[in-house]
Amino acid sequence: MMTIAWMSEKKDQKVLCKACMQRCVLKEGEYGKCGVRLNRGGELYLTVYGLVSALNIDPVEKKPLYHFLPGTATLSLGTVGCNLSCKFCQNWEISQYPKLNNHSVFGEEYSPQEIVSIAERFNIPSISYTYNEPVIFFEFAYDIMKLAYEKGIKNIFVSSGYETEEVLERSVPFLSAMNIDLKSFSDDFYQKICGARLKPVLKTIEKAYKLGIWIEITTLLIPGYNDSEGEIRAIARFIRELSPDIPWHISRFFPAYLMGDLPPTPVSTLKRAYEIGKEEGLRYVYVGNYADQSLTSTYCPSCGHTVIERSGYLGERVKVRLKEGKCEVCGFEIAGVWG
Repeated sequence: MMTIAWMSEKKDQKVLCKACMQRCVLKEGEYGKCGVRLNRGGELYLTVYGLVSALNIDPVEKKPLYHFLPGTATLSLGTVGCNLSCKFCQNWEISQYPKLNNHSVFGEEYSPQEIVSIAERFNIPSISYTYNEPVIFFEFAYDIMKLAYEKGIKNIFVSSGYETEEVLERSVPFLSAMNIDLKSFSDDFYQKICGARLKPVLKTIEKAYKLGIWIEITTLLIPGYNDSEGEIRAIARFIRELSPDIPWHISRFFPAYLMGDLPPTPVSTLKRAYEIGKEEGLRYVYVGNYADQSLTSTYCPSCGHTVIERSGYLGERVKVRLKEGKCEVCGFEIAGVWG
C-alpha cells in the first residue's frame, strides 16, 4: 500500500526525506536510496506501508538482544527495501529487492492494529522491526509502535544505525530497545562495502543512548575486511567510552550475497575479539553465530557468577539467575531491561 511519508519536507518541487541519514533530496518520480520512498507530485510516499514481507515469532535473543527481556518471544516483521547496500547482506532477497526489480515491492497486507492484535493474542511482550532496515518504513513502524505502547507491548528496532535525530526523538517513548550494527570502524569500509558513512552511525548510537533507549551493538567480523586487532579494539573503545554496560555482540560471518567467495570468520578471530572487548573494559561481550555457551552467557562483572546461562546456536535457550535485576550471589546490579 502506498501512503504519504510524513517524515519529509518539501523543497520547491523536490522533497527532502528526513527518515534516514542519507537525507535524499528527490525530484518528481525519483526514489530514495532505499528504493521504497518516492516523490510523486511533490509529496513523499512510502510504497511499502502495511506490506509485510516476513512475519515470525522469534526468541528475543535472535535479534540479538541479551539484556532485554531475556527468554521471551518477540513478534518480528519487516518489509522490503534498505537504505544501505551491504555486499554481505544475509537478507538481500528482501532488503535489495526494490533496487534489483525496478522498484517493485511485495508483501502481505497488515494494518498496525492487526500486528498489535497478533502480539496480544499470543501474549508476546515485544514487537521487533527487523529483517530489513526499519527506518525506511518508519511511518508504518511508528503507527504500530504507538498502538503497541498503549497496550504495554515494547518495541525494538534491529537497525544499521542510520536513523536521523528527528526519527529517534519522534520514537521516544514508544521505542524501548535497539540492536545497532556497527559494521566497521572505517569510513572507507562503509563507503565501499555498505554505501554509507561511519560518522552517522556513531552519532545514532550516541543519540539513542542519551535518549534512554536500551541499546546493544553488533559487529559482523568479515575476514580481511574489518577483523584486524586494531579495528576491533577501536570499536570496543568507542563502546566503552559511551558505557561499559552496553552489550557488544561479535558475530561470525558466513558467505552471502556479493561476498559468497569469502570463508567464514575463523573461530580464533572471534575468541580474540571477545578477549579484546574484555581487555578494553566492556562488561558484557558475546559471540554470535557460533555455539559456545561460555561465549554467549552473561557473567556478573563483580563476582563472576553466571547470571544468565545461554545455550544453542543463537543463545536462544535461556536460564535467568537474577533477583530483581541483580546477581543472586553478590547483589551486583546487571544492566538491562528485565521486565
